[in-house]
Amino acid sequence: MGGPLPLGDPAPADGLLPASVVSGAAERAFGVYVHVPFCRVRCGYCDFNTYTSGELRGAKQSEYADQAIGEIRMSRRVMDASGLPEREASTIFFGGGTPTLLPAADLVAMLGAIRDEFGLAPGAEVTTEANPDSVDADDLVRLAEGGFTRVSIGMQSAVPHVLAALDRTHDPDRVPLVVEWARRAGLEVSLDLIYGTPGESLGDWRRSVDAVVAANPDHVSAYALIVEDGTKLARQIRRGELATPDDDLEADMYELADDAFEAAGYGWYEVSNWARGEEHRSRHNLGYWRGDDWWGVGPGAHSHVGGVRWWNAKHPAAYAERIAAGVSPAVGRETLDEPTRETERVLLQSRIREGIAIPSLHTAGRHAVAELIADGLVDAKAALGGRLTLTRRGRLLADAVVRKLIEG
Repeated sequence: MGGPLPLGDPAPADGLLPASVVSGAAERAFGVYVHVPFCRVRCGYCDFNTYTSGELRGAKQSEYADQAIGEIRMSRRVMDASGLPEREASTIFFGGGTPTLLPAADLVAMLGAIRDEFGLAPGAEVTTEANPDSVDADDLVRLAEGGFTRVSIGMQSAVPHVLAALDRTHDPDRVPLVVEWARRAGLEVSLDLIYGTPGESLGDWRRSVDAVVAANPDHVSAYALIVEDGTKLARQIRRGELATPDDDLEADMYELADDAFEAAGYGWYEVSNWARGEEHRSRHNLGYWRGDDWWGVGPGAHSHVGGVRWWNAKHPAAYAERIAAGVSPAVGRETLDEPTRETERVLLQSRIREGIAIPSLHTAGRHAVAELIADGLVDAKAALGGRLTLTRRGRLLADAVVRKLIEG
């Protein structure tokens, strides 16, 4: 069910945003994230705000689409009342949880509400996450016909014992079938991987990487496993039932994947993401990394507009009660001060291939560039052109690079 919500100021019942959000809004892209908090089984490593059927305490999956549509309609009223300019949604992302546990018709209805309230920009990217065992060929056709353009499939691994350690329930042999069904439906395809699972060898990881390359998706994400406090996995490691992930092995896994993806025609564009050409990059996630505006719909969803961040009630039942009462589901928010916004800008933009304009860094950061080049963490040629871009070694040590850029 995820960790606690962050500390912040109470959010107003009407959801109205401060006047400061209007500044520069017309130049910022606008996206929508829809959180679908339902899962068939809770994965042992997961710290997201998700709920199995036994944890809903009166909330109903069958009523969720109407509740989310209620927030979408409310969001348009709030943005208008806050003085924000009209902006079409350029990207929409349905995440979770497992969005495709809902009927395709429900997902299409929520997308339709976003289209009705905001409009969709020409060529808008519309993604849903899916598990390999939560969709079939007909579902994918319905989604494509309803306006979805992209599916992000939670493959995680091609090795049964690794999937079992992660509490994933799908048959790895189903993944290439789902990729083929999605292609036939006209959808772009991303495959998502996790590496560093306890008990996963470098050979196991190579098998998963090879399976991804053979499936020939448009996009690949590969994230190192993070052991989150409070999860089943953390308890298993604490009891000695599973080994702690090994940092050196994870670095070897990253390098193996990067080599294999590059050889297969995928270019890295963010530390953990590769795409077959710029046109297949996740534009929605790039919006996060570039600091664009987005409205997060659903229980526990976070939003960001013009330096103001807010978050919704976590539990689906509490969320539903607020929507039914006509009250904003937001329960807390914060206005980011300039030092925080600058730290986040450096943290996020340094992770993408375009990097950061060196003159935009504070004095300490500019002075740190030469040392970062000498340490092999930053590309020297790009730096001569005025951009700070990570080398592969820098990608492996991205957090250390950020600390150096901020602290000097």
